[in-house]
Amino acid sequence: MDLPIRRALLSVSDKTGLLDLARTLAARNIELLSTGGTARALIDAGIAVREVASVTGFPEIMDGRVKPLPPKIHGGLLGRRGTDDAVMAREQIAPIDLLVVNLYPFAATIARPGVAYDEAIENIDVGGPAMLRGAAKNHADVTVVVDPADYARLLSALQQGNGATSFALRASLAAKAFAHTASYDALVADYLAREHGAVTDPFPAQLGIGLTRIARLRYGENPHQQAAFYRSPGAASDSIASARFAQGKELSFNNIADADTALECVRQFEGTACVIVKHANPCGVAVAGRLRDAYELAYRTDPTSAFGGIIAFNRPLDADTATRLLERQFVEVLVLPSLLPGTAEVLATKPNVRVLLTGELQQVPAPERELRSVGGGVLVQDRDTGRIDVGTLTCVTTRQPGVQERRDLAFAWRVCKFVKSNAIVFARDEATVGIGAGQMSRVYSSRIGAIKAEDADLSVRGAVMASDAFFPFRAGVEVAAGQGVTAVIQPGGSMRDAEVIAAANEAGLAMLFTGMRHFRH
Repeated sequence: MDLPIRRALLSVSDKTGLLDLARTLAARNIELLSTGGTARALIDAGIAVREVASVTGFPEIMDGRVKPLPPKIHGGLLGRRGTDDAVMAREQIAPIDLLVVNLYPFAATIARPGVAYDEAIENIDVGGPAMLRGAAKNHADVTVVVDPADYARLLSALQQGNGATSFALRASLAAKAFAHTASYDALVADYLAREHGAVTDPFPAQLGIGLTRIARLRYGENPHQQAAFYRSPGAASDSIASARFAQGKELSFNNIADADTALECVRQFEGTACVIVKHANPCGVAVAGRLRDAYELAYRTDPTSAFGGIIAFNRPLDADTATRLLERQFVEVLVLPSLLPGTAEVLATKPNVRVLLTGELQQVPAPERELRSVGGGVLVQDRDTGRIDVGTLTCVTTRQPGVQERRDLAFAWRVCKFVKSNAIVFARDEATVGIGAGQMSRVYSSRIGAIKAEDADLSVRGAVMASDAFFPFRAGVEVAAGQGVTAVIQPGGSMRDAEVIAAANEAGLAMLFTGMRHFRH
Protein backbone atom coordinates (compact mmCIF):
# COMPACT_ATOMS: atom_id res chain seq x y z
CA MET A 1 0.00 0.00 0.00
CA ASP A 2 1.32 3.45 -0.92
CA LEU A 3 1.22 5.97 1.91
CA PRO A 4 1.66 9.74 1.51
CA ILE A 5 4.20 11.60 3.64
CA ARG A 6 2.85 14.72 5.35
CA ARG A 7 5.08 14.98 8.44
CA ALA A 8 8.76 14.13 8.86
CA LEU A 9 11.14 14.03 11.82
CA LEU A 10 14.79 14.71 10.96
CA SER A 11 17.54 14.16 13.55
CA VAL A 12 20.97 13.32 12.15
CA SER A 13 24.57 13.28 13.30
CA ASP A 14 25.92 12.93 9.75
CA LYS A 15 24.50 15.95 7.96
CA THR A 16 25.60 14.87 4.48
CA GLY A 17 22.80 15.74 2.06
CA LEU A 18 20.55 17.01 4.87
CA LEU A 19 19.80 20.46 3.47
CA ASP A 20 18.94 19.23 -0.03
CA LEU A 21 16.68 16.57 1.47
CA ALA A 22 14.94 19.03 3.78
CA ARG A 23 14.39 21.61 1.01
CA THR A 24 12.86 18.99 -1.27
CA LEU A 25 10.58 17.73 1.48
CA ALA A 26 9.55 21.27 2.42
CA ALA A 27 8.80 22.01 -1.23
CA ARG A 28 6.29 19.16 -1.08
CA ASN A 29 4.58 20.89 1.88
CA ILE A 30 5.80 18.21 4.28
CA GLU A 31 5.97 19.54 7.85
CA LEU A 32 9.47 19.17 9.30
CA LEU A 33 10.23 18.38 12.95
CA SER A 34 13.77 18.29 14.27
CA THR A 35 16.04 18.29 17.33
CA GLY A 36 19.22 19.98 18.53
CA GLY A 37 21.97 20.51 15.98
CA THR A 38 19.84 19.31 13.07
CA ALA A 39 17.19 21.91 13.81
CA ARG A 40 19.83 24.64 14.08
CA ALA A 41 21.34 23.61 10.73
CA LEU A 42 17.93 23.80 9.05
CA ILE A 43 17.06 27.15 10.64
CA ASP A 44 20.45 28.60 9.63
CA ALA A 45 19.71 27.49 6.06
CA GLY A 46 16.36 29.27 6.13
CA ILE A 47 14.30 26.07 6.09
CA ALA A 48 11.11 26.12 8.13
CA VAL A 49 11.26 23.54 10.92
CA ARG A 50 9.47 22.92 14.22
CA GLU A 51 11.62 21.85 17.16
CA VAL A 52 10.53 18.64 18.87
CA ALA A 53 10.57 20.37 22.27
CA SER A 54 7.66 22.55 21.15
CA VAL A 55 5.65 19.38 20.44
CA THR A 56 6.54 17.52 23.62
CA GLY A 57 6.51 20.52 25.95
CA PHE A 58 9.81 19.34 27.43
CA PRO A 59 13.25 20.69 26.44
CA GLU A 60 16.47 18.79 25.83
CA ILE A 61 18.48 18.68 29.07
CA MET A 62 21.92 17.63 30.36
CA ASP A 63 23.72 19.17 27.37
CA GLY A 64 21.48 17.27 24.97
CA ARG A 65 22.21 13.94 26.69
CA VAL A 66 18.50 13.56 27.44
CA LYS A 67 16.12 14.24 24.58
CA PRO A 68 12.36 13.96 25.04
CA LEU A 69 10.82 10.75 23.70
CA PRO A 70 7.32 10.93 25.17
CA PRO A 71 4.13 9.44 23.70
CA LYS A 72 3.71 12.37 21.31
CA ILE A 73 6.89 11.25 19.51
CA HIS A 74 6.81 7.50 20.01
CA GLY A 75 3.06 7.49 19.47
CA GLY A 76 3.52 9.39 16.23
CA LEU A 77 5.97 6.72 15.05
CA LEU A 78 4.23 3.63 16.42
CA GLY A 79 0.59 4.58 15.92
CA ARG A 80 -1.15 2.24 13.46
CA ARG A 81 -3.13 4.12 10.85
CA GLY A 82 -6.73 2.91 10.83
CA THR A 83 -6.32 1.12 14.17
CA ASP A 84 -5.02 3.69 16.66
CA ASP A 85 -6.54 6.80 15.11
CA ALA A 86 -9.03 7.35 17.93
CA VAL A 87 -6.37 7.08 20.62
CA MET A 88 -4.07 9.40 18.71
CA ALA A 89 -6.82 11.96 18.30
CA ARG A 90 -7.76 11.76 22.00
CA GLU A 91 -4.13 12.19 23.11
CA GLN A 92 -3.44 14.83 20.45
CA ILE A 93 -0.71 12.72 18.84
CA ALA A 94 0.03 13.67 15.25
CA PRO A 95 1.33 10.87 13.02
CA ILE A 96 4.95 11.01 11.86
CA ASP A 97 5.14 9.52 8.37
CA LEU A 98 8.89 9.80 7.77
CA LEU A 99 11.80 9.40 10.19
CA VAL A 100 15.31 10.33 9.07
CA VAL A 101 17.86 9.49 11.77
CA ASN A 102 21.51 8.49 11.88
CA LEU A 103 23.34 7.85 15.09
CA TYR A 104 26.12 9.46 17.10
CA PRO A 105 29.50 8.72 15.42
CA PHE A 106 30.63 6.05 17.87
CA ALA A 107 32.77 4.18 15.31
CA ALA A 108 34.60 7.33 14.22
CA THR A 109 35.10 8.35 17.85
CA ILE A 110 36.75 5.13 19.02
CA ALA A 111 38.84 4.96 15.83
CA ARG A 112 40.71 8.12 16.86
CA PRO A 113 44.06 7.31 18.52
CA GLY A 114 44.05 7.93 22.25
CA VAL A 115 40.34 8.75 22.54
CA ALA A 116 39.27 9.03 26.17
CA TYR A 117 36.93 6.37 27.52
CA ASP A 118 34.45 9.00 28.77
CA GLU A 119 34.29 10.59 25.33
CA ALA A 120 33.58 7.21 23.75
CA ILE A 121 30.73 6.56 26.19
CA GLU A 122 29.18 9.97 25.51
CA ASN A 123 29.01 9.02 21.83
CA ILE A 124 26.73 6.06 22.49
CA ASP A 125 23.35 7.02 21.06
CA VAL A 126 20.26 6.13 23.11
CA GLY A 127 17.28 8.00 21.71
CA GLY A 128 18.19 7.48 18.06
CA PRO A 129 18.06 3.66 18.16
CA ALA A 130 14.76 3.80 20.06
CA MET A 131 13.15 5.97 17.39
CA LEU A 132 14.62 3.89 14.57
CA ARG A 133 13.32 0.65 16.03
CA GLY A 134 9.89 2.13 16.61
CA ALA A 135 9.59 3.49 13.08
CA ALA A 136 11.04 0.31 11.54
CA LYS A 137 8.60 -1.86 13.48
CA ASN A 138 5.74 0.26 12.14
CA HIS A 139 7.00 0.28 8.55
CA ALA A 140 3.49 -0.54 7.37
CA ASP A 141 2.76 3.13 8.08
CA VAL A 142 6.13 4.86 8.49
CA THR A 143 9.12 5.34 6.17
CA VAL A 144 12.46 5.21 8.01
CA VAL A 145 15.80 6.29 6.54
CA VAL A 146 19.10 5.73 8.35
CA ASP A 147 21.65 6.18 5.55
CA PRO A 148 22.25 9.45 3.65
CA ALA A 149 22.98 7.29 0.61
CA ASP A 150 19.23 6.45 0.56
CA TYR A 151 18.05 10.08 0.34
CA ALA A 152 18.06 10.00 -3.45
CA ARG A 153 16.16 6.72 -3.40
CA LEU A 154 13.54 8.24 -1.10
CA LEU A 155 13.13 11.42 -3.14
CA SER A 156 12.87 9.43 -6.35
CA ALA A 157 10.13 7.30 -4.81
CA LEU A 158 8.24 10.41 -3.68
CA GLN A 159 8.52 11.85 -7.19
CA GLN A 160 7.25 8.68 -8.83
CA GLY A 161 4.60 8.03 -6.17
CA ASN A 162 3.23 11.56 -6.12
CA GLY A 163 4.38 12.12 -2.53
CA ALA A 164 3.83 8.54 -1.32
CA THR A 165 6.14 5.56 -0.67
CA SER A 166 5.45 1.91 -1.44
CA PHE A 167 5.30 -0.89 1.11
CA ALA A 168 8.22 -2.62 -0.61
CA LEU A 169 10.42 0.44 -0.16
CA ARG A 170 9.36 0.91 3.47
CA ALA A 171 10.05 -2.75 4.29
CA SER A 172 13.47 -2.55 2.63
CA LEU A 173 14.41 0.60 4.54
CA ALA A 174 13.12 -0.89 7.79
CA ALA A 175 15.36 -3.93 7.35
CA LYS A 176 18.30 -1.60 6.82
CA ALA A 177 17.41 0.35 9.97
CA PHE A 178 17.31 -2.80 12.11
CA ALA A 179 20.62 -3.97 10.60
CA HIS A 180 22.13 -0.58 11.38
CA THR A 181 21.08 -0.56 15.04
CA ALA A 182 22.21 -4.17 15.43
CA SER A 183 25.62 -3.27 13.99
CA TYR A 184 25.81 -0.20 16.22
CA ASP A 185 25.01 -2.20 19.35
CA ALA A 186 27.54 -4.87 18.35
CA LEU A 187 30.24 -2.22 17.99
CA VAL A 188 29.47 -0.77 21.42
CA ALA A 189 29.45 -4.24 23.02
CA ASP A 190 32.77 -5.12 21.38
CA TYR A 191 34.34 -1.85 22.54
CA LEU A 192 33.25 -2.37 26.15
CA ALA A 193 34.41 -5.98 26.09
CA ARG A 194 37.81 -4.98 24.72
CA GLU A 195 38.22 -2.14 27.18
CA HIS A 196 37.17 -3.98 30.31
CA GLY A 197 36.33 -7.61 29.64
CA ALA A 198 39.30 -8.78 27.59
CA VAL A 199 41.42 -9.58 30.63
CA THR A 200 38.92 -12.08 32.03
CA ASP A 201 37.26 -13.23 28.78
CA PRO A 202 38.62 -12.07 25.40
CA PHE A 203 35.87 -14.06 23.65
CA PRO A 204 32.46 -13.08 25.10
CA ALA A 205 29.55 -15.50 25.26
CA GLN A 206 27.65 -13.42 22.71
CA LEU A 207 29.61 -12.03 19.77
CA GLY A 208 27.97 -9.37 17.64
CA ILE A 209 29.44 -8.60 14.24
CA GLY A 210 28.54 -5.29 12.68
CA LEU A 211 29.70 -5.28 9.07
CA THR A 212 29.02 -2.72 6.34
CA ARG A 213 28.77 -3.89 2.75
CA ILE A 214 31.34 -2.24 0.51
CA ALA A 215 30.37 -3.91 -2.74
CA ARG A 216 28.48 -6.74 -4.34
CA LEU A 217 30.91 -8.98 -6.19
CA ARG A 218 30.34 -10.63 -9.55
CA TYR A 219 30.70 -14.01 -7.84
CA GLY A 220 32.65 -15.80 -5.11
CA GLU A 221 35.57 -18.19 -5.51
CA ASN A 222 33.67 -19.73 -8.44
CA PRO A 223 31.04 -18.31 -10.81
CA HIS A 224 28.21 -20.35 -9.29
CA GLN A 225 28.77 -18.76 -5.84
CA GLN A 226 27.28 -15.38 -4.93
CA ALA A 227 29.44 -13.01 -2.89
CA ALA A 228 29.82 -9.53 -1.40
CA PHE A 229 32.60 -7.57 0.34
CA TYR A 230 32.02 -6.10 3.81
CA ARG A 231 34.06 -3.75 5.99
CA SER A 232 34.49 -4.30 9.71
CA PRO A 233 33.70 -1.39 12.05
CA GLY A 234 36.85 0.49 12.89
CA ALA A 235 38.78 -1.03 9.96
CA ALA A 236 42.33 0.34 9.78
CA SER A 237 42.90 3.01 7.16
CA ASP A 238 45.76 0.99 5.63
CA SER A 239 43.76 -2.21 5.22
CA ILE A 240 42.39 -3.74 2.02
CA ALA A 241 38.84 -2.94 3.16
CA SER A 242 39.75 0.77 3.45
CA ALA A 243 42.00 1.05 0.40
CA ARG A 244 41.13 3.55 -2.34
CA PHE A 245 40.31 2.02 -5.71
CA ALA A 246 42.35 4.09 -8.16
CA GLN A 247 41.69 2.30 -11.47
CA GLY A 248 40.90 -1.01 -13.12
CA LYS A 249 38.23 -3.63 -13.56
CA GLU A 250 35.90 -4.64 -10.77
CA LEU A 251 37.65 -6.56 -8.00
CA SER A 252 36.79 -10.24 -7.67
CA PHE A 253 36.45 -12.34 -4.52
CA ASN A 254 39.81 -13.99 -5.18
CA ASN A 255 41.47 -10.65 -6.02
CA ILE A 256 40.50 -9.29 -2.62
CA ALA A 257 41.64 -12.36 -0.70
CA ASP A 258 45.00 -12.46 -2.49
CA ALA A 259 45.48 -8.69 -2.17
CA ASP A 260 45.03 -8.99 1.58
CA THR A 261 47.76 -11.65 1.78
CA ALA A 262 50.11 -9.52 -0.32
CA LEU A 263 49.47 -6.38 1.73
CA GLU A 264 49.87 -8.06 5.11
CA CYS A 265 53.08 -9.75 3.97
CA VAL A 266 54.72 -6.63 2.51
CA ARG A 267 53.99 -4.58 5.63
CA GLN A 268 56.28 -6.93 7.62
CA PHE A 269 59.43 -5.32 6.21
CA GLU A 270 61.24 -2.15 7.20
CA GLY A 271 63.20 -1.97 3.94
CA THR A 272 61.82 -1.38 0.46
CA ALA A 273 59.90 -4.57 -0.33
CA CYS A 274 57.87 -6.28 -3.04
CA VAL A 275 55.54 -9.27 -2.60
CA ILE A 276 53.96 -11.23 -5.44
CA VAL A 277 51.03 -13.49 -4.50
CA LYS A 278 49.32 -16.16 -6.56
CA HIS A 279 46.39 -18.22 -5.29
CA ALA A 280 46.77 -17.14 -1.65
CA ASN A 281 50.52 -17.87 -1.47
CA PRO A 282 53.53 -15.59 -1.89
CA CYS A 283 55.45 -16.81 -4.95
CA GLY A 284 58.17 -14.17 -4.70
CA VAL A 285 59.30 -11.72 -2.01
CA ALA A 286 62.33 -9.44 -1.82
CA VAL A 287 63.81 -6.46 0.00
CA ALA A 288 66.24 -4.16 -1.85
CA GLY A 289 67.55 -0.63 -1.94
CA ARG A 290 65.28 0.41 -4.82
CA LEU A 291 61.70 -0.50 -5.58
CA ARG A 292 62.50 -1.77 -9.07
CA ASP A 293 65.24 -4.01 -7.70
CA ALA A 294 62.87 -5.44 -5.07
CA TYR A 295 60.39 -6.23 -7.85
CA GLU A 296 63.04 -7.83 -10.08
CA LEU A 297 64.24 -10.08 -7.26
CA ALA A 298 60.69 -11.06 -6.24
CA TYR A 299 59.77 -11.83 -9.86
CA ARG A 300 62.80 -14.03 -10.53
CA THR A 301 61.79 -16.45 -7.72
CA ASP A 302 58.94 -17.89 -9.77
CA PRO A 303 58.25 -16.10 -13.07
CA THR A 304 55.71 -18.73 -14.12
CA SER A 305 53.52 -18.23 -11.05
CA ALA A 306 53.96 -14.46 -11.10
CA PHE A 307 51.89 -14.29 -14.31
CA GLY A 308 48.44 -12.99 -13.36
CA GLY A 309 49.52 -12.39 -9.77
CA ILE A 310 48.81 -9.73 -7.19
CA ILE A 311 51.77 -7.44 -6.46
CA ALA A 312 52.19 -5.34 -3.33
CA PHE A 313 54.81 -2.71 -2.46
CA ASN A 314 55.45 -0.96 0.84
CA ARG A 315 56.71 2.21 -0.84
CA PRO A 316 55.06 4.59 -3.36
CA LEU A 317 55.23 3.22 -6.90
CA ASP A 318 57.46 5.10 -9.36
CA ALA A 319 56.96 5.33 -13.12
CA ASP A 320 60.13 3.36 -13.93
CA THR A 321 59.10 0.35 -11.85
CA ALA A 322 55.54 0.53 -13.17
CA THR A 323 56.78 0.60 -16.77
CA ARG A 324 59.07 -2.38 -16.25
CA LEU A 325 56.34 -4.36 -14.49
CA LEU A 326 53.69 -3.75 -17.13
CA GLU A 327 56.07 -4.50 -19.99
CA ARG A 328 57.11 -7.79 -18.46
CA GLN A 329 53.99 -9.45 -17.11
CA PHE A 330 50.23 -9.60 -16.77
CA VAL A 331 49.17 -8.44 -13.32
CA GLU A 332 45.70 -8.59 -11.79
CA VAL A 333 46.07 -6.15 -8.87
CA LEU A 334 48.65 -3.66 -7.61
CA VAL A 335 48.53 -2.77 -3.90
CA LEU A 336 50.69 0.15 -2.79
CA PRO A 337 50.72 3.17 -0.48
CA SER A 338 50.58 5.82 -3.23
CA LEU A 339 51.76 6.83 -6.69
CA LEU A 340 54.73 9.05 -7.44
CA PRO A 341 54.35 11.75 -10.14
CA GLY A 342 53.98 10.31 -13.63
CA THR A 343 53.05 6.81 -12.45
CA ALA A 344 49.29 7.19 -12.88
CA GLU A 345 49.82 7.96 -16.55
CA VAL A 346 51.88 4.77 -16.99
CA LEU A 347 49.24 2.63 -15.26
CA ALA A 348 46.50 4.20 -17.36
CA THR A 349 47.99 2.51 -20.42
CA LYS A 350 46.71 -0.75 -18.89
CA PRO A 351 43.22 0.32 -17.78
CA ASN A 352 42.18 -3.19 -16.71
CA VAL A 353 44.89 -3.41 -14.04
CA ARG A 354 43.28 -2.91 -10.65
CA VAL A 355 45.16 -0.43 -8.43
CA LEU A 356 44.52 -0.15 -4.67
CA LEU A 357 46.07 2.70 -2.70
CA THR A 358 46.39 2.12 1.04
CA GLY A 359 48.21 5.22 2.23
CA GLU A 360 51.33 4.87 4.37
CA LEU A 361 51.56 1.41 5.92
CA GLN A 362 51.90 0.76 9.62
CA GLN A 363 54.48 -1.98 9.93
CA VAL A 364 52.64 -3.61 12.82
CA PRO A 365 48.89 -3.77 12.10
CA ALA A 366 46.33 -3.01 14.77
CA PRO A 367 45.13 -6.11 16.66
CA GLU A 368 41.99 -7.56 15.18
CA ARG A 369 40.06 -10.80 14.96
CA GLU A 370 39.86 -13.24 12.08
CA LEU A 371 36.61 -15.04 11.35
CA ARG A 372 36.27 -18.24 9.37
CA SER A 373 32.97 -19.94 8.72
CA VAL A 374 32.41 -23.65 9.22
CA GLY A 375 29.19 -25.60 8.82
CA GLY A 376 26.74 -24.07 11.28
CA GLY A 377 29.23 -21.76 12.97
CA VAL A 378 32.21 -19.45 12.92
CA LEU A 379 35.78 -19.85 14.17
CA VAL A 380 37.21 -16.67 15.72
CA GLN A 381 40.85 -16.02 16.51
CA ASP A 382 43.33 -13.18 16.89
CA ARG A 383 45.11 -12.33 13.66
CA ASP A 384 48.65 -13.73 13.62
CA THR A 385 50.74 -10.64 14.37
CA GLY A 386 53.45 -12.61 16.17
CA ARG A 387 56.98 -11.34 15.57
CA ILE A 388 60.40 -12.45 16.78
CA ASP A 389 63.79 -10.76 17.07
CA VAL A 390 66.26 -13.09 15.40
CA GLY A 391 69.09 -11.37 17.20
CA THR A 392 67.85 -12.64 20.54
CA LEU A 393 67.06 -16.22 19.51
CA THR A 394 69.03 -19.15 20.88
CA CYS A 395 71.12 -21.11 18.41
CA VAL A 396 70.68 -24.80 19.21
CA THR A 397 73.51 -26.07 16.99
CA THR A 398 77.26 -26.04 17.27
CA ARG A 399 77.68 -23.72 14.32
CA GLN A 400 76.34 -20.19 14.81
CA PRO A 401 74.71 -18.36 11.87
CA GLY A 402 76.68 -15.48 10.42
CA VAL A 403 75.45 -11.88 10.23
CA GLN A 404 74.02 -12.24 6.71
CA GLU A 405 72.53 -15.64 7.55
CA ARG A 406 70.72 -14.14 10.54
CA ARG A 407 69.40 -11.35 8.33
CA ASP A 408 68.18 -13.88 5.77
CA LEU A 409 66.69 -16.13 8.45
CA ALA A 410 64.70 -13.16 9.80
CA PHE A 411 63.50 -12.37 6.26
CA ALA A 412 62.52 -15.98 5.48
CA TRP A 413 60.66 -16.29 8.78
CA ARG A 414 58.54 -13.23 8.00
CA VAL A 415 57.64 -14.58 4.57
CA CYS A 416 56.90 -18.04 5.98
CA LYS A 417 54.04 -16.66 8.07
CA PHE A 418 52.05 -15.99 4.88
CA VAL A 419 52.71 -19.28 3.07
CA LYS A 420 50.10 -22.01 3.38
CA SER A 421 51.11 -24.89 5.64
CA ASN A 422 53.18 -26.94 5.44
CA ALA A 423 55.38 -23.99 4.52
CA ILE A 424 59.02 -23.92 3.51
CA VAL A 425 60.83 -20.75 2.39
CA PHE A 426 64.35 -20.63 0.94
CA ALA A 427 66.02 -17.21 0.89
CA ARG A 428 69.33 -15.57 0.08
CA ASP A 429 70.29 -11.89 0.40
CA GLU A 430 66.78 -11.01 1.64
CA ALA A 431 65.07 -12.43 -1.42
CA THR A 432 63.20 -15.69 -1.85
CA VAL A 433 64.79 -18.29 -4.13
CA GLY A 434 62.21 -21.03 -3.63
CA ILE A 435 58.89 -21.54 -1.81
CA GLY A 436 57.09 -24.80 -1.04
CA ALA A 437 53.48 -24.40 0.09
CA GLY A 438 50.38 -26.30 1.11
CA GLN A 439 51.74 -29.84 1.21
CA MET A 440 50.73 -32.60 3.60
CA SER A 441 54.42 -33.31 4.26
CA ARG A 442 57.07 -30.74 5.15
CA VAL A 443 59.65 -32.83 3.31
CA TYR A 444 57.65 -32.51 0.08
CA SER A 445 57.31 -28.76 0.60
CA SER A 446 61.13 -28.63 0.80
CA ARG A 447 61.49 -30.61 -2.40
CA ILE A 448 58.93 -28.48 -4.24
CA GLY A 449 60.65 -25.28 -3.12
CA ALA A 450 63.96 -26.57 -4.45
CA ILE A 451 62.37 -27.66 -7.75
CA LYS A 452 60.84 -24.21 -8.21
CA ALA A 453 64.25 -22.63 -7.64
CA GLU A 454 65.80 -24.85 -10.31
CA ASP A 455 62.98 -24.05 -12.74
CA ALA A 456 63.75 -20.36 -12.27
CA ASP A 457 67.49 -20.97 -12.90
CA LEU A 458 68.19 -20.38 -9.22
CA SER A 459 69.50 -22.71 -6.55
CA VAL A 460 68.81 -23.18 -2.86
CA ARG A 461 72.50 -24.09 -2.36
CA GLY A 462 73.94 -21.56 0.03
CA ALA A 463 70.50 -20.28 0.99
CA VAL A 464 68.77 -20.38 4.38
CA MET A 465 65.48 -22.15 5.07
CA ALA A 466 62.46 -21.28 7.22
CA SER A 467 59.80 -23.78 8.31
CA ASP A 468 56.46 -22.64 9.72
CA ALA A 469 56.36 -25.53 12.23
CA PHE A 470 58.81 -27.94 13.81
CA PHE A 471 60.40 -30.87 12.05
CA PRO A 472 58.90 -34.04 13.57
CA PHE A 473 61.75 -36.16 12.22
CA ARG A 474 65.38 -35.59 11.28
CA ALA A 475 64.55 -36.33 7.64
CA GLY A 476 63.44 -32.74 7.08
CA VAL A 477 66.85 -31.38 8.07
CA GLU A 478 68.64 -34.10 6.14
CA VAL A 479 66.75 -33.11 2.97
CA ALA A 480 67.66 -29.45 3.56
CA ALA A 481 71.31 -30.33 4.05
CA GLY A 482 71.29 -32.40 0.88
CA GLN A 483 69.95 -29.38 -1.01
CA GLY A 484 72.89 -27.26 0.19
CA VAL A 485 71.05 -25.12 2.76
CA THR A 486 73.41 -23.50 5.31
CA ALA A 487 71.04 -22.42 8.09
CA VAL A 488 67.52 -23.21 9.29
CA ILE A 489 64.96 -21.34 11.38
CA GLN A 490 62.04 -23.27 12.85
CA PRO A 491 59.82 -23.20 15.97
CA GLY A 492 61.25 -26.30 17.71
CA GLY A 493 59.16 -28.18 20.24
CA SER A 494 59.17 -31.64 18.67
CA MET A 495 59.56 -34.75 20.79
CA ARG A 496 62.55 -35.50 18.52
CA ASP A 497 64.22 -32.08 18.71
CA ALA A 498 67.43 -33.72 19.91
CA GLU A 499 67.54 -35.95 16.83
CA VAL A 500 66.82 -32.98 14.55
CA ILE A 501 69.58 -30.91 16.19
CA ALA A 502 71.99 -33.85 15.87
CA ALA A 503 71.21 -34.09 12.15
CA ALA A 504 71.92 -30.37 11.74
CA ASN A 505 75.22 -30.69 13.60
CA GLU A 506 76.23 -33.66 11.49
CA ALA A 507 75.59 -31.62 8.34
CA GLY A 508 77.28 -28.49 9.68
CA LEU A 509 74.07 -26.43 9.61
CA ALA A 510 73.24 -23.54 11.91
CA MET A 511 69.74 -23.73 13.43
CA LEU A 512 67.64 -21.23 15.38
CA PHE A 513 64.50 -22.10 17.37
CA THR A 514 61.81 -19.40 17.49
CA GLY A 515 59.42 -20.97 20.00
CA MET A 516 56.61 -19.63 17.78
CA ARG A 517 54.62 -21.45 15.09
CA HIS A 518 53.03 -19.90 11.99
CA PHE A 519 50.46 -22.37 10.66
CA ARG A 520 48.31 -20.83 7.92
CA HIS A 521 45.50 -23.04 6.65
